[in-house]
Amino acid sequence: MSVPEKITRNEEITTAYFAFLDQHLADLLAEKDIEMLEINQIADRLFISPKHLSNTIKLTRGHHPCYFYDQKILDEARKLMLETTLSIAEIARKLTYNPSNFSKFFKKYSGLTPGQFRSHHKI
Repeated sequence: MSVPEKITRNEEITTAYFAFLDQHLADLLAEKDIEMLEINQIADRLFISPKHLSNTIKLTRGHHPCYFYDQKILDEARKLMLETTLSIAEIARKLTYNPSNFSKFFKKYSGLTPGQFRSHHKI
């Protein structure tokens, strides 16, 4: 019988952060939450300081927590653009963005506007 490996506190925090992000985005899309949380609010809900959260995620994953938050938002946006007929403005609002700001955010990280992305990936 093997002894289970002990999980480190850094791994525990990292796992909790990613689980929280997934649940928070699911709650936003289901309209259970009405606003996107900031990193300091997420840290509060995980019962750690924002600085500790930031340092831990950078240590375990190599990037600031915001990087992963943005990537998850982009993943959800892409999924909604490809799998639904929602307008870009409706998708933006579901993710608690002003449509204009959402288009800028999306283009900054993906290199395409949401409309260009949807057009390029239409079947």
